[in-house]
Amino acid sequence: MKRIAVSFFLIALLVSCSQKKAEQQAQGPFVAKVGSDVITQADFERELSSLPDYAKQMFEGETGKEKFLDEIIKKDILYQEALKKGIDKNPDFKSKLEEFRKLTLASMLLEKEIMTKGKISDQDVKDYYNKHKEEFATTSQIRASHILVKTEEEANKVLARLKKGEKFEEVAKKESLDKASAANGGDIGYFSRGQLVPEFERAAASLKVGELSAPVKTAYGYHIIKVTDKKAGPVLEFDRVKDIIAQRLSGEKQKAAFDSYIEGLRKNYKVEINKDALAQVVPGTGNAGPQQATPAEPSDAKSGKKTEPKN
Repeated sequence: MKRIAVSFFLIALLVSCSQKKAEQQAQGPFVAKVGSDVITQADFERELSSLPDYAKQMFEGETGKEKFLDEIIKKDILYQEALKKGIDKNPDFKSKLEEFRKLTLASMLLEKEIMTKGKISDQDVKDYYNKHKEEFATTSQIRASHILVKTEEEANKVLARLKKGEKFEEVAKKESLDKASAANGGDIGYFSRGQLVPEFERAAASLKVGELSAPVKTAYGYHIIKVTDKKAGPVLEFDRVKDIIAQRLSGEKQKAAFDSYIEGLRKNYKVEINKDALAQVVPGTGNAGPQQATPAEPSDAKSGKKTEPKN
């Protein structure tokens, strides 16, 4: 409830609370009055319709409508109090208001110029499925090799060596903490879903045969994974994947339309970049990002276990 109210306030305060009394009266009967402000039926319906579907369900029925009206009233009380205290004159508010204005205008422009161009037909989706069925074949088993080291820094050094041409098998034998698989050039054999730790399985599932992973952290340390084979299972039925295909095709079409639109607009605007000033920008240090956790000792790998157990 708090999350809905906060997001509601952020939007409503900026777009629906500065109407003149004459304009409010022209919108029909009022449902509430807050000081000199009038909340009309049209105001209520507009703000309710702006909520996402899951939130609308919270305000169904007569009790729900009263509950939602109370949220509008609380918002309007806060709005009037903010005006009374002169917060609308605050430079920080004006800056945020201008940023909101820019984002809203840009969003409305994209909605008009780009989003409608991303529409695709049912036939487009069906054609893609028929031409790319291999993409929707389930993977029954994956065969992978890995090199296990203690730190991310070591993993990056191993990855750099592999990219320069060193053989995966040789590096695994020399560097991997998993001695059982290291003896086999890092090969852990075939595994099915649920046999290994989730982080390892997700990374392996995302790789193509012959592809190397970036460092993958698990409780045992950091892995460089190489998928050497995948056994395909049955192809998923069209009805199970059609929505995924539609989203992908629509997104690709919108991106192409956006890139083309921006390139066209750039010709109408002179853009000048001051590289000297840019170089002097110092990012804030308030949130420096997540701290690297100390990896756990790879006890099972050291003990010679070939594969890693589930958590």
